[in-house]
Amino acid sequence: MDSAYYAAKVIAAIRRAGARFSVTVPMDPKVKAAIAAIGEDAWTAIRYPRAIWDDQLRAWISDAQVAETPYTAFTSVKGQAVTARLIVRRVRDLNTGAAAGQGELFPAWRYHAVFTDSRFELVQAEGQHRDHAIVEQVFADVTGGPLAHMPSGSFAANAAWTACAAIAHNLLRAAGALASLAYAKARGATLRRDLINVAARTARSGRGHITLHLPEGWHREHQWLTLFAACGPPAAAA
Repeated sequence: MDSAYYAAKVIAAIRRAGARFSVTVPMDPKVKAAIAAIGEDAWTAIRYPRAIWDDQLRAWISDAQVAETPYTAFTSVKGQAVTARLIVRRVRDLNTGAAAGQGELFPAWRYHAVFTDSRFELVQAEGQHRDHAIVEQVFADVTGGPLAHMPSGSFAANAAWTACAAIAHNLLRAAGALASLAYAKARGATLRRDLINVAARTARSGRGHITLHLPEGWHREHQWLTLFAACGPPAAAA
């Protein structure tokens, strides 16, 4: 879960149901103090086979360090204190002044903390929690597109619309992956703008062949043609 669900009542409900939790922790003074108490020798380097999105840096990262420490949360709520694992990922803060010759006296870090009672080892538990961000990205893509407005007051009609939205989302993600590495990670709105909503003109020859005229000097020509070639030309008309 993300930090909106970091609450004593939520964790208590999860434990009553016999489940386990993994929730992002807001960086309040108590959490910062717990992170500061982690020794330098406790950090484990981790490299992601596929880059992950860092919300604080607003950039894709491939390297980070992780560590953990015991942590007791919700101590201010009578009878609801919970002791579990505080798993922390830290990423080197980019030195924006390096290009101007301003070196750094010591490394600066950005931290992302997770409160969990997962039984998995450190690196695996951190990776499992990070997977929820993939789902959040899907939600953002779909709600920013076909699910921005439901078309009807009928449950059945909305259910059909949702199914079509899921199919369209999967096809769009596949098209982005076929077009280029950058488009494989792009938002759905970007894919619709650059690959789907193309100002092309169709022309028919005397023998019935259809030619698609794309914009001249179009800056997305290479990616669109790569997608077209990967999908294969349309089947010949019977």
